[in-house]
Amino acid sequence: MIGQVAHHFRGLVPRGLLGRSLLIILLPLLILQGIALQLFYGGHLDVISRRLAGGVAGEIGMVIEVMQRLPEPADRAWLFRESAWRLDLALAFEAGANLGETPDRAASLPLLPLEGDLAHAMGERVRRPFDADWQSDRRSVIIRVQLPDGVLHVEAPRKRLFTGTLYLFFIWLVGSSLLLFGVAALFMKNQVRAIRRLAGAAEAFGLGRDIGLMKPEGAAEVRQAASAFNRMQDRIRRFVGQRTDMLAGISHDLRTPLTRMRLALAMLPRAPEAEEDIAALVEDVEEMERMVASYLAFARGEAQEQTQPTDLSGIVRDVAQRARRDGAEVAVEAPAALVLPLRPDALRRCLANLLDNARKHARRIAVAVAEIPRGETAGAWAQVTVDDDGPGIPEAQREEAFRPFATLTAGGTGLGLAIARDIARAHGGDIVLEESPLGGLRARVRLPV
Repeated sequence: MIGQVAHHFRGLVPRGLLGRSLLIILLPLLILQGIALQLFYGGHLDVISRRLAGGVAGEIGMVIEVMQRLPEPADRAWLFRESAWRLDLALAFEAGANLGETPDRAASLPLLPLEGDLAHAMGERVRRPFDADWQSDRRSVIIRVQLPDGVLHVEAPRKRLFTGTLYLFFIWLVGSSLLLFGVAALFMKNQVRAIRRLAGAAEAFGLGRDIGLMKPEGAAEVRQAASAFNRMQDRIRRFVGQRTDMLAGISHDLRTPLTRMRLALAMLPRAPEAEEDIAALVEDVEEMERMVASYLAFARGEAQEQTQPTDLSGIVRDVAQRARRDGAEVAVEAPAALVLPLRPDALRRCLANLLDNARKHARRIAVAVAEIPRGETAGAWAQVTVDDDGPGIPEAQREEAFRPFATLTAGGTGLGLAIARDIARAHGGDIVLEESPLGGLRARVRLPV
């Protein structure tokens, strides 16, 4: 039971930082104002209302007692004039009338204790049947009292029973709350905006986009986080640059002796008995050169290219056309255009590696492009599936195929899938291997739109 209540309560709590911050500010403010309002209703307003009602009821009771002692018409006329002038009560007497049954009226001020206090005071100080009409006149309360010889009509101004302090207190209560809430909302919105900019910059940097340095703004902690993010960007860029430069130097140094080996092999005398060995050595040298080039491309990760709006469908068709020229049978199913931020050369290399891997092991290849929703999160995925009818990869070995230099077949360097996944993840997506409907392997590429 407690768990269900807690789960329901969590569903009512805002998910965003701005909403939760405002709730933290607003909830104590509402509790404080509620306590103040309760104290006002239970204390000040209740006391004032009882005193005002008691004063009016006491004056009406005094008028009735004087009327009983001075029954002459001239005396009553004098009493009514004095009451109108000194007590601000308009009086009239209807001789021989009967009050009758008191009508059932709805409360005109249900949130205030005025009507109940007046009824209680009339019962204590007048002790006669009466009817109080709060609805017929907006400026007065009409009170009728049953006397032995008729009905006394009393018209009492509402201001004698109602204090304007209530309006002032309510205006102060609501006005101060709205003012404080507005200031807090404006301040928290600025703080949350700085955090959102930091989150957006981190997301863009994770997708390989050059966003430049962030301008620190907001609270001291947010400024500190922005400065730390800028330093992190700089360190990562320096690390990537140093790694790329180092690997470029290694590649250059390795290619030099490989070139000398290739020249030496070319200058060897072509004896019939050594022809097969020389061809094997040439093939090994070429394989080593391909390994060096592949390793350099994998380590670099195409990080120097900047993202730009690119038609994914166009890239897929270009890569498929190149695969067809290499002898592959490739079918493409893609929308006319699907534009999203990409590093086109890097993604072209990613898809080319996938198609090249499929071409080596299968006869038929099917490539499909589609835009699919992300589920509960906002936005969508651009999905590219590459299916083939080859032997496929066992499920237990599919993740192993992405490791650098891992190979599950004879020959090859095993870098194609590793480079492809590195490029996809640099775009904020990923690649997974599945069983293909064609009977072979499916490579599913997802990229954020």
